[in-house]
This record gives sequence, C-alpha cells and structure tokens, in this order.
Amino acid sequence: MNNQALDYIKEHEDVFKQQLKELLSIPSVSTLVEHQADCERAAEWLADDMRRIGFETVEVIHTKWHPVVLAEWMGAGKDAPTVLVYCHYDVQPAEMSDGWKTPPFEPTEKDGKVFARGAIDSKSNVMAQLKAAEAVIKTGTSPVNIKLMFEGDEESASENMTRFVEQYVDRLKCDVAVICDGSMSDREQPDIAYGLRGVVTMELEVHGPKQDLHSGHFGGTVHNPIQALAEIISKLHHDDGSVSVPGFYDDVLALDDEERAELAKALPWIESEWKDVAAAPHVWGEAQYNLHERIGARPTLEINGIRGGFAGDGFKTVLPGMALAKISCRLVANQTSQVIYEKLRDYIKKITPPTVKAELRLIEIGEPALIDRHSPAVEAARQAYKNVWGKQPHFVREGGSIPVVVDLQKALDAQLVLLSFGYKGCAAHGPNEHVYLDMWYKGMAITIQFYEELGTRMGNPYPNPPP
Repeated sequence: MNNQALDYIKEHEDVFKQQLKELLSIPSVSTLVEHQADCERAAEWLADDMRRIGFETVEVIHTKWHPVVLAEWMGAGKDAPTVLVYCHYDVQPAEMSDGWKTPPFEPTEKDGKVFARGAIDSKSNVMAQLKAAEAVIKTGTSPVNIKLMFEGDEESASENMTRFVEQYVDRLKCDVAVICDGSMSDREQPDIAYGLRGVVTMELEVHGPKQDLHSGHFGGTVHNPIQALAEIISKLHHDDGSVSVPGFYDDVLALDDEERAELAKALPWIESEWKDVAAAPHVWGEAQYNLHERIGARPTLEINGIRGGFAGDGFKTVLPGMALAKISCRLVANQTSQVIYEKLRDYIKKITPPTVKAELRLIEIGEPALIDRHSPAVEAARQAYKNVWGKQPHFVREGGSIPVVVDLQKALDAQLVLLSFGYKGCAAHGPNEHVYLDMWYKGMAITIQFYEELGTRMGNPYPNPPP
C-alpha cells in the first residue's frame, strides 16, 4: 500500500478542499456563450495547478468551442504503464430561481458536504484525479506515467472531442484510459460501471393543413396533426412496454447467465434509487428483465416532448397546421445509431396515415460502449475499491452516455476503465448539487491504490522515491 501518497492526502485535506472550492467558484458553463471567458479561466486554473504539481508538459488547447487541458508526466520511466485520465470541468447552468438554497457558484460547506454547481458533475472528479496525481508525483511513488485530458464541452454534447482525439491521438497513447465521470447508486456500496448506453435524438414533424385553421369551419374534415401524431406515437410500443419498430432489437447482445447474476448483485441499490428518485406509481417496461437490466442492458424509445396547437392561457379553438414530437432512443452495445434511426424512419413512413405528412429528422447520435469487465485494468480498479471501501464493488451497466468513451475505444489500443466516486443522490444538474467530502477523499485514495495495482499487474510495482 502506498502509505506515503495516502499520508500526503491526509496532510493536505484542508488545502485540497479549498482548491476544490476555488474551482467550483468559476462558473464554467459551456452551454451559455456568456460564460466563454469563465471556461477559459477554469482551464487556465487547472493548467497552473498541473504545472505547480510537476507535470512536464501542460497545454491549454483551444478548440472550436472551449479548451481542452492536456498534461503529461512520464517520470515513472519508459517501462512503466501509462495511464490517460479523462474528466470534464464544464458545468450545467444554475440560477437561484431554479430552487438553490445557496448561491450555486459560491461553494457552501455544511454537514460534510460542499454545495455548488459542478460539485458532483464533475469538478470533484477532476480534483480527485488531480490531487491523487499530486500525491504520487510529489512523494515520488507513482508506478505509472500519468496523462491528463480535461474537457470543457461535455455538458454541450462533446462536439469537439471526436475530432480532438483523432487529431491528438499520438499524444494520448496509453496502456490504460480512465474515464472519471458518473456516480454510484449507494453511499456505502461502491460500484464500477462497464457499460454505457448510446443515444440517438430525433424530431418527428407531422403536417396537415398548410396553416392553422378555424376548428368550426374545418373540424371533422381535416385530420388534426396532433391527433395524427398521437396515433403514430401510440404504435411505437407494444402493450408490454417493448418497442414495436421492426428490427429494433436485432443487434442487441443477449445477457448470459453469468452477467445477469453479476448485475443482480447491484439490484437492491438500483431499486432503492429508483424508488427515491423516480417515485413513479409503478415500475413499467419489459417484465422479463429486472430494473437494472432495463436501465443498462436494454434499448429504449422515449417521447421527450410534444408541441402543437395552442397551449397558452385562455382558449383558442384552433385546428393546428402541424405538430412536433422530440424522440430519443437509448441504445446498448452492438446497436448503431444510424441503423436505428433508419428503422424508425421507415416504420413511421409505413404507419403514417395518408391524411397527413410526416418527417423524422435526425438530430444527434452517440454510440453505446461496453468495456471488458475482466480486463487487468478493471480488475485493478476492483481491487482498489475493495482496499479503500473494505468491500467488493458491484458491476453495473449505466443507462446514460459519456460520448468520449467510444472515441477513446476507437482511437486507442488501450484498456478502458470507468471510475466514479460520488453518489447519484447528489442532485447533479439540479438545484443544491453537492458532493460528500468523505467520498471525495476516498476517490483520491482509490486512484492511488488503482495506480499501485496497475504497477503490480502491468510491470512496475516498486517505483523509486526521490532522494
């Protein structure tokens, strides 16, 4: 066990906490153009800290949108494994009017938690990785070389990252790539995600008359586009909750008995989280799959919003000219976004009544990812969690997406690992977002233990400390 680095963290807890608060106070909101300078400021703050820590190469690389901070420390030697760590420093918008009890960009500490926008998603992850790197570099105990890549556009769909990874692939070469994002389902039981769903977003527009009409003059003779849209939408699912689009499940990889048994270990925590957060009257969906499997290992089709006609105060007896629905599909490993879009497009064309015209437009795609849960790197992470938490982490498949994972899988000949240190109940993207400080410090310790396990398993177990 790397006691020197762990002691370094213990000795610097208050300093690290203050640095976390400094970063949290920068409103690096990537989705709003008025915060462009704040995103630049956050990137420079991180770069300055990396230089102070001792990273040999540090660069703030400007992209079409917001900067990527890239740093490199190769002090463990050419025979040591190299780890690339990805995090994102940008955050969602936040205003007091959203329901915040304290100013979102004035970090507030209370009851062992720090409240601020980005506290859990994902500046605490950024700082956990940065401070763990500081601990092993400053004490001369790192058995691995470390590269850091901190993105500033994750909350705005990572539009830069595919091109960035392709352009800088030589500088990103590594043996292990760590994606530090996401959070765990329980405060006391750690888990490791190895699957992420992809996403394809679309807009379905239905047109009837060439303009809004008087419902008295034309009602009963024109097929109302809102009604037609509802009829189309009603045919996208079977009564059992499964998607009715022909071929929708063709490429889905079946779960074997071993994987189902592994996923079932985390089921009580997944169910508890569902009851606390979703709090719907009853579970819905494919009954032959448990809640964990439905969320992480099965694809879905969701109606995200509907627009049409008049919905303001008062009343307007209009027969609308058009109606629109926003539709998204969450996809699982082996499915392809473009293929699913085309299947849905063709099915909607088939079921659209001749009294209206319908068009399904593709908006955005992101592919699903599945990581080898038996790889040496994942096994190293599993042991690191056990060393710190005192219990074996569960394997989980997440329902959400992290776009850069697929980019790294395609570009790098490296083992991938997903690490998360926070709790899903910390209100990411919502008001009063927070991070538990005890879990944050554990995240640093897990990273240090992970590096040590990698060194043991991949060829550099005993680094030489500085004289």
